[in-house]
Order: sequence, then C-alpha cells, then structure tokens
Amino acid sequence: MTDVVGVRDDRRIQRDVLAELAWDAQLQPNEIGVTVDQGVVTLTGFVDGAARGWAATRCAQRVRGVRAVADEMEVRLPGTPGRTDAEVAIAATRALEWDSFVPAERLDVTVANGWLMLRGEVEFGWQRRAAEGEVRRLDGIRGITNLIEVRPPAPPAGERLRQDVQRALARTLGGERVTVEVDGDTLVLAGVVRSWWERDQVERVAWSAPGVRSVHDLLLVGG
Repeated sequence: MTDVVGVRDDRRIQRDVLAELAWDAQLQPNEIGVTVDQGVVTLTGFVDGAARGWAATRCAQRVRGVRAVADEMEVRLPGTPGRTDAEVAIAATRALEWDSFVPAERLDVTVANGWLMLRGEVEFGWQRRAAEGEVRRLDGIRGITNLIEVRPPAPPAGERLRQDVQRALARTLGGERVTVEVDGDTLVLAGVVRSWWERDQVERVAWSAPGVRSVHDLLLVGG
C-alpha cells in the first residue's frame, strides 16, 4: 500500500521498525514485538536491561511516520549473578562525577532492586537531562526515576525569553512550525515537528534557556 498525503501505512511502519531494530547492534530484535496502530508503535517482549529498552524505543522513534511509541517491554535482568544495587549506585555516582557539566555534589543516587532514583537540585534543565543520560546506559538497571528539581538562580525574563528561544529554534531548525509561550517559569511548546530527532532538539533548546524550571511539551510529530 502506498503512502497517502504523507501518512504512512501501519504495516510499512511496522516493517521499518523491525528492520531498524535488526540493524541496531545493541539489540536482540527477536525478543521484541512490534505493533502499529495509526502511527503509534507499541513495543512488547523482553530486554535484559533498561539501556536496551531505551535503545529500542529510540530505534522506533527514528522511523519515518511514527507518531508515538508505547514502551510495554519487560526488563528481565540476567539470572546469573550480576551487579548488586550497591555496585550500580557506585557506578552511577562515578559516572556523574566524571561529567564536568553535572553538579554531582548536589545530586543523590539510590538503587533498590535494580531501579535507580536520582534526587537533588540543579540550576538548568539541561543538567537534569544530562544527569539522566549519564546513568541511563549503566548495566544492571531495570529503570530510572528522575526526581532532580530545577531551581534557577533567577526568574525567566518573560517576553524576552520567549523571543530568545524562538530565535534559537530558528537557528537550528528553522522553527517556524513551533510556537513558544512563557507561563511563569514554564515554557510551553506547541506545533508540529517532522521527526522525533527534531522534537528532541526543540526540547534541548527549551531546557537550555535561563530561568526555566519546567517545559510543557505539546509538540506533535508529523509523518
């Protein structure tokens, strides 16, 4: 079946997602099931760690026509003795300390039954994202809960902030399809982007803005 007005057929999206999973050397695609309904991809099956689950989700997001991804995969850590919670916590702490852009001294890591939790405070949203990125690929993790709070040293500059973010988007993506509004210390993003990569870039720009404590993402991914 051919694509109609830029909307891709679910069966074609499913084939492409399966092919992308098979192409990614980080994954064992035979353990992951893929269904698609109106561009929404659901991933099922089993992975041996949160890192591979995250990698599978990113694979699906890379495929053209995917509007959203539902992660219903189950994390099953290997049955043989692996990393203990204490070892995972030490590895996570060291990973944060090695990142010169993350204020590791203001963060706290706890691990229980393979689930890692981040707490603490940072001044910028991009630091919160960077901290999670540092620990996401660690072995022995079932999942991550990021409770790091963003506490900017000064409030955002209202209309000036909105214009600055809009200009930053124009420099990187030609952000004419994205609108930005400022609600107190929250940025509200709306509009349509062409891919999940573009959506990530828009969020990166928004979280880099000074004074922003949260980002409300209403962006839609077009085919």
